[in-house]
Amino acid sequence: MNRPDWLTVGYIAGTHGIRGEVRIIPRTDYPEVRFASGAKVYLSVEGQDPMMPLTVEKARPHKQGLLIRFREWTDINQAESHKGGTLVVNQSEGMALDEEDAFYLYEIIGCRVRTTEGREVGVVTDVLQPGANDVWVVKQPKGKELLLPYIDEVVKEVDVSARCVVIQWMEGLE
Repeated sequence: MNRPDWLTVGYIAGTHGIRGEVRIIPRTDYPEVRFASGAKVYLSVEGQDPMMPLTVEKARPHKQGLLIRFREWTDINQAESHKGGTLVVNQSEGMALDEEDAFYLYEIIGCRVRTTEGREVGVVTDVLQPGANDVWVVKQPKGKELLLPYIDEVVKEVDVSARCVVIQWMEGLE
């Protein structure tokens, strides 16, 4: 889901129990901050406005994600209809990045992509998060999309200020 000025911090994967708890797949490097008791997030559902404000009552680790209870939901019926929803915070609430070359995923959208040899590949139009690693969708000049895995062997340099990504072309990318 692409909402300008908002950062995705998680997805609601499903419900847990009958008291309104939900299973969350975190999409943040700071789940202990984003989902701390009292933290505010917004539920974004495709095609629905306004977004629903939610307050974390409690959170605990569960398998590869978190179980979260929001103050606004007291039973499974309130939570059930929100499965698949996206949890977001305003960009102004973004955490300071620790490393000099660190970046937010939204900053990659619109970056030009070129190879280490200087060949223009296209422009990043989306970032997918299927699991093991992110995948950047790159629209090539002739309109075809390239799915670029965000792994060290492929992505060699990211310069957000110059809006440029340098990749090492590998067999099988196209």
